[in-house]
Amino acid sequence: MRRFLPLARSLALRYQHSHEPLDDLLQVASLGLLKAIDRFDCEREIAFSSYAVPTILGEIKRHFRDRTWAVRVPRGLQELTLNVERAVSELTEQLRRQPTVAEITAQLGADEERVLEALQARHAHRAVSFDVPRADDDERGGTLADALGVLDDGYARAEDRATTQRAMVTLTARERDVLKMRFEQDMTQAEIGTVIGVSQMQISRIIRQAIARLHATTTPAARAEMTPTVPDPSSRPDVRPALAVSSDLPLSDCCTRSGRGPPPRQDSPRCCQEAEHGSQEERDRVDRAASYSADRH
Repeated sequence: MRRFLPLARSLALRYQHSHEPLDDLLQVASLGLLKAIDRFDCEREIAFSSYAVPTILGEIKRHFRDRTWAVRVPRGLQELTLNVERAVSELTEQLRRQPTVAEITAQLGADEERVLEALQARHAHRAVSFDVPRADDDERGGTLADALGVLDDGYARAEDRATTQRAMVTLTARERDVLKMRFEQDMTQAEIGTVIGVSQMQISRIIRQAIARLHATTTPAARAEMTPTVPDPSSRPDVRPALAVSSDLPLSDCCTRSGRGPPPRQDSPRCCQEAEHGSQEERDRVDRAASYSADRH
């Protein structure tokens, strides 16, 4: 075993420029040497090194195939990826530039779609840590993880808080105090009963009823009813017909207000003012009627 360890080391050094640590390659080569010793047939008249070299190389290649991929891909695609990498290296050296997909396909004699899959699979060979510093953000110390987007739930939580505040108005003062002591101060039902002066069973009933009322209040239909609505000014009832019907003034003055009579006389400024704006009492009555109509809708 010790006699052929330098042979295993020399074979592992062939792959020292790969991404794998050299210590791992030495261990894999040593494992291949052990397998060669176990499988070697002394009755065959061949040198041990002639059998050990392909066995150790095969073990190293198997390690690259099965242990060095960050994402598991089919074996056929793995082999094609290795062939593509070899073809890219050779064509780059010959052409003095990066080869195209058509040139790689012609070099390997493979299907162009499969070559494209192999080129994409190369990125799955080794993963990159999120803690690696960003190339364009080294001065500020940023990492790749800082560039990842996250789902911001702040808007949803703000909406939930607003809905809860509107729903809490439907509860009594004692129910609000009980819920606050139970869920904010983390008090037990027995402790709350001692503070309020009731039994633990009553506290449980209060919490259950309050939560049920909150659930009923926060349904989509209840939310729509709780949302304040602004009345449309165009739906406000006309003032002048109401004044013409309900006013106790003479008919000629009422017709003047409604726009159906002769124009007001210049010597009656009070009548003209009321004809344009109506009396204060009538305006208040119409405003109350409009507010009531808006509340009903």
